[in-house]
Amino acid sequence: MVGILVHGDNHFIVRGPLPDREIAIGLVRHWSLIQIGAATPYPLDQWLIVSRAFRENLEWAVLVSGDGEMSPAVAQLLDELSARGIAIHDSRSGAW
Repeated sequence: MVGILVHGDNHFIVRGPLPDREIAIGLVRHWSLIQIGAATPYPLDQWLIVSRAFRENLEWAVLVSGDGEMSPAVAQLLDELSARGIAIHDSRSGAW
C-alpha cells in the first residue's frame, strides 16, 4: 500500500499499511530529524518513504500536527483522494 503522511508544511509519500495515530506521529518524529546512518526502529520499520508514486495509487492519507501551512498542491491532492472515497485520517482533531 502507498499513502501520504502530511505534517504541517511537509509531507511524505509512504509505502506501508495505514498507520494508526500513534505510529503516524512516531513516523513524523523519526523522519523529521536528519539521522544519517540511523536504522528505523521497530515498530516503524514496516513503513518506507518512497520518492515516486502515482497519485492514483495512493490508498490512505494521514494528517499530523506540524509547523506551517499545508501547501496548496498537497491540499488539492487530499481533495482528490477524498473525492475518490479515501478517508483522510486527521490526528489533529481525533478524526480517525
